[in-house]
Parts: sequence; C-alpha cells; structure tokens
Amino acid sequence: MQVFDAPDFDQHELVLHCQDRASGLRALIALHDTTLGPALGGCRMWPYGSEDDALRDVLRLSRGMTYKAALAGLPFGGGKAVIIGDCRRDKTPALMAAFGRKVEALGGRYVTAEDVGTTVADMDVLRKVTRHVLGISGSFGDPSPATARGVLAGIRAALAHRLGNPDPKGRRIALQGLGNVGFALARLLREQGARLVVADIHADACARAAAELGAEVTTPDKIAATEADVFSPCALGGVLNDDTIPRLNAPIIAGSANNQLADARHGAMLAEKTILYAPDYAINAGGLIYVGGERLGWNKPQALARVDSIGDTLAEIFRRAEAEGRPTAALADELAEERLRQAREKKAAEAA
Repeated sequence: MQVFDAPDFDQHELVLHCQDRASGLRALIALHDTTLGPALGGCRMWPYGSEDDALRDVLRLSRGMTYKAALAGLPFGGGKAVIIGDCRRDKTPALMAAFGRKVEALGGRYVTAEDVGTTVADMDVLRKVTRHVLGISGSFGDPSPATARGVLAGIRAALAHRLGNPDPKGRRIALQGLGNVGFALARLLREQGARLVVADIHADACARAAAELGAEVTTPDKIAATEADVFSPCALGGVLNDDTIPRLNAPIIAGSANNQLADARHGAMLAEKTILYAPDYAINAGGLIYVGGERLGWNKPQALARVDSIGDTLAEIFRRAEAEGRPTAALADELAEERLRQAREKKAAEAA
C-alpha cells in the first residue's frame, strides 16, 4: 500500500492506519484539508476487497468532504474514516469503542458521524470514549433524512433547469441503492408523485420499496440504463464510468452517492452527452449541514432550512455551467477551490 504515490492522494494532511488487536479493528482515517476548520466526516464500515480499495475510498471521500463543506459555506475541513469489515457480521460495541478511542486521540482534529454501515447506536458507543462525534441519540440523531431532503431539493432544481418544471409528480426516477438515504429519498419522491424504478443488492430492500412505495424493481446491472427522467445513484461511488455513461438513458443525474464520477474526465463525458449532472458533494451535503449545524449550535429548523438551500446552490451551478459551456463538476470544483484559496490567503494575512 503506497500512500503518497496513490492516484487519489491529494496533499492529504494526515492518513492514519488504525488497529486494535482485542476488538479486531482495522480502519483508516484521512484528513484532507483543515483550512476552514476541524475535519468533519462520517465513519463508513465496508468489506473492502483489499487495503488498497479501502485507501482509495478514504482518500476520495475525505477530499469530497473538503469540497462539500467549502461549497456549503461551513467552517469545517474534510475528513473521513473507513472500517474494514462487514457491518452485519463483524461490528461489535468493542470494535466501535476502539475506533472511538482513535478519534479521541486526534484531539478534535477529526469529528466523526454516521455513514454507510454505521448507525446512531454506534455513535452512542463512540460518545462514551470521545467527545468528537455527532449524530448521537437525544440530539440531532440520524442525518440520513436530512441528506435525502437535500437530494430532493437538488432533484427539483435539476428538473426545473433541464425540463422546465421542478415538480417530480409523474416523473420517472431510476433510483440505485436503497440504504438509509436511498430509501428515505424514495419515500420523499413517492410522496411528491414520482414513479419509481429501484435496484439494490439486497432483495429485501427492493421488496420493501415495491410493497410500501409501489416501486418497479429492476436489477443492479440494469438500473443505470433504465429509461427515466432522472437517474439517482444512491449506493457506492464510481457508478459513472466508461461502461455506464454510454448506456445512460436519462437527461439528469442527481443522487446521494459520494464520488459518483469514476474519474474527473467523466464529468466532461456527461456534458458531451448533454446530461445534466448534479455534482455529488453539492447535492448530498444535507447530512453534513445537519450534523454540522448541531456542532455550530443551530436548532433543527435552522439546520433543515440550510439543507433546503442546496437547491439554490445547484441552480446557480447549473446556470453558470450552461452560460460558460463547462461541465457542472468542473465548475463546482472551481467554486470550492476558490473558497479554500480565499481562506488560506486570509489565514496567511492574519499570521503575517
């Protein structure tokens, strides 16, 4: 495993390998950039095929959190943690407590929360050993509904820009992934009258969507090519790649998954196909805004109002990208990087 030479290493400030013999913990924590404040990002638990896969994920995710916080105007940097293991089989309170002690040892440079494979109950375990955890019970709790709410706001902005009407009623939405965020988004879309086509690696999740939401079910290998008004990736990253992009059959891509583009050049490929892409870290920032608001002392209505502003952020990205003839992903990167540059210059001036 090479860190500095890894393709996704982007001048990360810290990449920490964590191990605990007693609990079996094997984890990576990456802090990408703390210019704007302490690194805030969830803890993911996933059965990675190799340590290299885990490293790639944590590097990409932490960088995305930096851009996500910058674009959302939050005083946080980007960080992420991944625990190597199957959350349905390997997770124990002892393992989560061991991870929490690793977080505490960073002294507040990294603040964690829920992500794929972890829950509010897990964050409660962490809270017993570290102060640097958000999304615990008795407070703001699970950020998944807020993430889904922000994605819905983004979908409405995309529909308005591309199809002239923000209303999802009657629109066909192909939704990939029915985890906590994906299912919450599916429910919100159905409440607004959308017609759903869903796919997930877990058959029970699809069965539930069919029974509760009247969703049509297809297979994970077919969902990207489904004819729809919106393709909404809500599973893991890399779904927009050389294989899937030629098969896409929707004019809009707007979903909650992180790192949807397998490579930066795929944003340009989408633009060439005149597919409107909602940059992932812009549209899925609701969870970060929600738990970040908890950290900043906001109440829930204040946090949710800020989540709803994701639609305005995306509308501006869409408008500018179209006016300048540029991919939306490239424009979003530029906006985030500009805010980071301004913050660095301000810090340098204050230190002089």
